[in-house]
Amino acid sequence: MSITIFTPGRTELAGNHTDHQNGRVLASAVDVGLTATVEKTDGKTVRIESEGFPAFDVALDELEVLPTEFGTSRSLVRGMLADFRDLGLKIGPFSARITSTLPSGSGLSSSAAFSVMIGRILNELFNEQEADPVVIARSAQKAENVFFGKPCGLMDQLACSLGHAVYVDFKTMEIDPIIADFGAMGLALCLTNTGGSHAGLDSSYARIRSDMVYVANLFDKGMLSDVDPDEFRAKGWSSSDRPVRRAMHFFDENERVPLMRDALRSGDGNTYMRLMNESGRSSENLLNNIVTSASGDTKLAEGLERSAELLEGKGAWRVHGGGFAGCVQALMPADYFPVYKAEMEKQFGANSCWELKLV
Repeated sequence: MSITIFTPGRTELAGNHTDHQNGRVLASAVDVGLTATVEKTDGKTVRIESEGFPAFDVALDELEVLPTEFGTSRSLVRGMLADFRDLGLKIGPFSARITSTLPSGSGLSSSAAFSVMIGRILNELFNEQEADPVVIARSAQKAENVFFGKPCGLMDQLACSLGHAVYVDFKTMEIDPIIADFGAMGLALCLTNTGGSHAGLDSSYARIRSDMVYVANLFDKGMLSDVDPDEFRAKGWSSSDRPVRRAMHFFDENERVPLMRDALRSGDGNTYMRLMNESGRSSENLLNNIVTSASGDTKLAEGLERSAELLEGKGAWRVHGGGFAGCVQALMPADYFPVYKAEMEKQFGANSCWELKLV
């Protein structure tokens, strides 16, 4: 007997590169994602068949980290199995056939959705739903960090696992569901895939984290969330130093996230768009996660520049997610979206821009 399990992708709304410093984030699950048709099997292996990709097996008695598998779906399955086992949860053999409605290059966190989906399968088939969504999210983060080799925070996995819009303070672990209805505000949220690839960018992402930790260490702290913002700002830093700029971004962004949460709650679209633009400019000018020498890709920068031309005085635009490649997130009056979409697709190709529905 087979069952069907859906896991949504996620979009980051606020908190760009704050989660890995135990900061605050605002994120939401979206209405596209991964669907798995699953059934228990005999034997000692898990078999995964994904539409458009070669099938693969993972042995239940071979759950060590394999560096040769870094960056592969197999490593994520192995990591989820290993962490469920280590947590004292049950694992077992199954087969899954997976289809996806996540647009290619969308930045909607397909790796997090995939890891969470494996956790949901294990939870449903073998554990009678004993593992709550936060446990599954933490297992998914560990699978990505340790087995997949991606130095990510917990935001993506938590949004995918909870399945709705959420405000999270990772320092206090306050998890606060949010009703995020841009449509009721007369606004349209969209992503534009500028065509850049995230391949080979792990070192650039890791450098953001290490720069922030470097500044935290100057205060004898392990993460920037443990540093007093007033104490940091009182030092009179030079913004010519990249780690300092990135720390400035963290403190500004960390204070901005709850303000954006409150604007969403009150349905105040104008305030939200003003804060969203502040977030975007901070990522561009302080965090510096738009162009990296690791790739020299300027497509994301071009997408932000074109969005500024189209949306100045009308809406908001920002880098979506990790940066250095990928998508521009934009918010605007719903009746202007067809104009924006048409202009962005002239530059980045047909179907590169689509409206995003939150759940």
